[in-house]
Order: sequence, then structure tokens, then C-alpha cells
Amino acid sequence: QVQLVESGGGLVQAGGSLRLSCAASTSNFRINGIGWYRQAPGNQRELVATVSSGGGTNYAGSVKGRFTIARDNAENTVFLQMNSLKPEDTAVYYCRADGINTSGWVDHYWGQGTQVTVSS
Repeated sequence: QVQLVESGGGLVQAGGSLRLSCAASTSNFRINGIGWYRQAPGNQRELVATVSSGGGTNYAGSVKGRFTIARDNAENTVFLQMNSLKPEDTAVYYCRADGINTSGWVDHYWGQGTQVTVSS
């Protein structure tokens, strides 16, 4: 079982920055990959950035060079630093954790989401 608590969303002007945090509490589950997805109204949920347990990162092309994902394994927390924000970055941002439970089954969990709104 995993509980993901996100924070850091809000309203910012274009060109501004925000930092999202996701704190994971786990029971009988080992987190491997963890990251951020987003969903804008009328759109499907899409990957923003992920980081593996070994530190490998993956970014959507639209955010490369502007967003940075970082992971604190000791604190089971993942951060998303978002710079040079654009109105098209407006969405609900969700934290997702992928891993394995003690029975050996692969599973994933979602956070409740945090709204990011970028005004032009």
C-alpha cells in the first residue's frame, strides 16, 4: 500500500517557477520508479517526468530543459522544479509511484493531484 501526498501547485505568471513535492508513505511495497504526470481539461493524462530508483530520468519533450525531477530516496520524496512556465503547462499534476509489493506483484499508485495554472 502506498499513499502519495502532493503539494506545491498554484497560480503563476508565464515565465515563472513552481516546485512540486510528492511525499510517499509505503507499506509492503518497494517503489522503483516515481514521477509526475499531468492532465489538462479535455486531454489525456500524459507523462511529464519520471526518475528510477537508480536515478535515471525521463522527460517529456515539451518540458526538457525547463523542468527538473529529483528524488530523495531516504525521505521517499520526489520533487519537480518547473521553470519558464508556459500557459500550456496548465494542468492537474499527479504523482505516480511504480513498484513491487511483497507478493512480487507489479503495481502502481496515484496521488490526488495538484492544480498548476499558468497565466499569460
